[in-house]
Amino acid sequence: MPIPDKTIDHGTLLRLVAAGAQIGAEVVGGAGGWGVVISYGRASQTLAATRGRPRTFRQFETLAGYLKALGIVEYRVDAARFEPGAAVANPDDKRSATASERMKRAHQAAAYDTWFREQVQASIDDPRPSIGDDEARQRFAATRAALTQRAGSAK
Repeated sequence: MPIPDKTIDHGTLLRLVAAGAQIGAEVVGGAGGWGVVISYGRASQTLAATRGRPRTFRQFETLAGYLKALGIVEYRVDAARFEPGAAVANPDDKRSATASERMKRAHQAAAYDTWFREQVQASIDDPRPSIGDDEARQRFAATRAALTQRAGSAK
């Protein structure tokens, strides 16, 4: 079965189920995980993540639990293109990183956030009077001219 171009989000799927629509589901394996094609009436749509991209479940058990929680307990499984352990197709997808890489990035982000907040607070707490844009530009121009002159005389 070809994967449909159109997508359906979780909220819409939830409303269809709640309305008692006849929902069919096909779980489709791919590189790095499982996707879902939802069929109702004549329409077939791929379950989408929050940004409209097809939603990928890395673990089949997670997907099965998701569908069961919705009330969809019967579905077809197509594992022909499933590649266990393969990377998720989208390289900028955060899920393609290992848990340790994600944790390392989270710690780096937290450390940067702390450093940035300290710099901002230090600037706020600085007792020296603020200077205007024109004066700051003049000071930097003078400094740049002095450095250029010093670099020219060093040759």
